[in-house]
Amino acid sequence: MLTRRAALMGVAGMASLPILAKAAKADESFKPVAAPADLSKLKRIRRELVAPPFVHEHEQVATHEPCIVEFEMTIIEKELQIADDAWLQAMTFNGSVPGPMMVVHEGDYVELTLINPPENMLQHNIDFHASTGALGGGALTLVNPGEKTILRFKATRPGTFVYHCAPGGPMIPWHVVSGMAGAIMVLPRDGLRDHEGRQVKYDRVYYIGENEYYIPKNADGSYMRFADVGESYGDTVDLMNKLIPSHVVFNGKVGALTGDNALKAKQGEKVLFVHSQANRDTRPHLIGGHGDLVWETGKFNNPPERDLETWFIRGGSAGAALYEFLQPGVYAYVNHNLIEAVNLGATGHVVVEGDWNNDLMEQVLAPTELTGI
Repeated sequence: MLTRRAALMGVAGMASLPILAKAAKADESFKPVAAPADLSKLKRIRRELVAPPFVHEHEQVATHEPCIVEFEMTIIEKELQIADDAWLQAMTFNGSVPGPMMVVHEGDYVELTLINPPENMLQHNIDFHASTGALGGGALTLVNPGEKTILRFKATRPGTFVYHCAPGGPMIPWHVVSGMAGAIMVLPRDGLRDHEGRQVKYDRVYYIGENEYYIPKNADGSYMRFADVGESYGDTVDLMNKLIPSHVVFNGKVGALTGDNALKAKQGEKVLFVHSQANRDTRPHLIGGHGDLVWETGKFNNPPERDLETWFIRGGSAGAALYEFLQPGVYAYVNHNLIEAVNLGATGHVVVEGDWNNDLMEQVLAPTELTGI
């Protein structure tokens, strides 16, 4: 009898092989070729990835010529508690949902070592929306448990982009909604520019990855819990195909960015929010604030829009919004489908330190009992 691992690997392999074969036939560059000799002269920078909402150390303005930026990510299949009463058999890049955000500059080469440990059950790969050719790298990075691969691509377009696992066929949506998505930001070499072409800088950057979960329920209404990712496949896919999520969350779970995990800022700081959704449309909104400069489609060659109340992130994309916090207090960062924000979990908080400015807002009269009615 086939083990669950063998059965799932078979489904993934049969689903992906026709796609990859067709791509190879259509594009002779599908096959790996020797790197140009002059790449050996390029400077190499190794970046250590960090879990969202934080972002690894990087320069906003490049101080050197294009280089090779090295990253390493390990694929980890593990159970995550995503709400008080719900658990997910997750598939992750580096153990976090979303996967870590990478930052490079236009013209740099991204060199990723992708590791699939032997204890995992499934094949995985990575599709970079920022890259060109070979299914975004997915055709060159399919790794079985116990394998690793190294992919290098040139970052030719500045902006924020999604990456995700795409092993083929029905495996693709299942892997994505089980946590396997993240983002990469390709900065212009001279940094970000506003609508008039003036350079702008951020004091902090936060990465918010939004995703929906499909956790099936038992007959008594409680959420099902599975022994491993293989056992979760059938029931999860049945629910997933109905397109009605059980949870919509930021950064992996309900409450991931609230309470002790709330984002922090100080009055007068400019904060860049990078927001991705690999599978569904969403609409970020900062309650009490705005998007001073918003690259709604995430592409820095386009001038940013200004003063937005809510912006639209298309499924399969990442956008960026810059805001200078002018008042202290707690700001709610939400998906402004308020059903998804309040009832399904897509809410975070930003706690801002500073001194209140009555000119911007003032309570003229405190709540007072009505009289004379």
